[in-house]
Amino acid sequence: MDTLPDIQACEPDYPINLTRVGVTGVKKLVKVERGNDERPVILISDFEVFVDLPSDRKGANLSRNFEVIDEVLEEAINCPVYEIEELCGEIAKRLLHRHEYASQAEVKMKSEYIVRRLTPVTKVTCQEVVDIFAEAVAKAGPSGYLKKTVGAEVLGTTACPCAQEIMKEQVQKELAKLGVSKESAIEFSERMPIATHNQRGRGSISVEVHDRRCVSIDRIIKIIEESMSSKVFGLLKRPDEAIVVAKAHSNPKFVEDCVRTMAQKVVEAFSDLPDDAAVTLKQINEESIHQHNAFAERTAKMGELRSELANIKDGQ
Repeated sequence: MDTLPDIQACEPDYPINLTRVGVTGVKKLVKVERGNDERPVILISDFEVFVDLPSDRKGANLSRNFEVIDEVLEEAINCPVYEIEELCGEIAKRLLHRHEYASQAEVKMKSEYIVRRLTPVTKVTCQEVVDIFAEAVAKAGPSGYLKKTVGAEVLGTTACPCAQEIMKEQVQKELAKLGVSKESAIEFSERMPIATHNQRGRGSISVEVHDRRCVSIDRIIKIIEESMSSKVFGLLKRPDEAIVVAKAHSNPKFVEDCVRTMAQKVVEAFSDLPDDAAVTLKQINEESIHQHNAFAERTAKMGELRSELANIKDGQ
């Protein structure tokens, strides 16, 4: 039987290198083992898989190579998986081996992760959905490398400190009109949660993982939650609502405060990560009384954050 021509291997009309060629929207079921008596976590995951394409190739054989990509994913997924960033790293290495013309392979994975929570007062169990993600980039050649990152995006709530301070002054003035002393009015406004406008916050942390060091997804999620004014819950009874609202308004935070708190907690939680591990910390607050959203971000190496926080301690 005659061999069909490999059109993708032909010279392109315009010999230009392409940074990324591949597929997106590849859905796979991933079972993550937890290494103890707990049941494994089952994730429905979306993958994006890319390789670079040299200037002398018209295409990357996507119709045929999709089968190869699917095979690589299946082989890797059918092995025990303990960290999603390790899975992405293994897939990236195998893709680079299969695509002999490529010098770089990139794999991205995003999943919905179920977190179980107890409501603060009534102790009702509820489930929350958190977005978790991992990425790996494999580079070929003498200076080759494998870079892996893992992270999460978590919803929370924040209370605006600026508007709250204005409302405190209003409360103190109204109490003075009622004959309350200035000292008592100030004490009342400090003890009681004072009104302010709120935002739904989206906090995100991405951490570069080195040498199979484990960066716990659950710890990342906890750090993001604790960096905002309060957690959010899918189910709240009235006593729970009172506590959540009181906590949020007793812990007002700007969008910048959230990112700086994340930085402090990441340095404290991941002391075993090397100084050259890259970290991205991001917060988006969806405003309730403005049409815009507030945004803050910090990208840095762990060593930079450690140095900055050490300077704060030295100055105290």
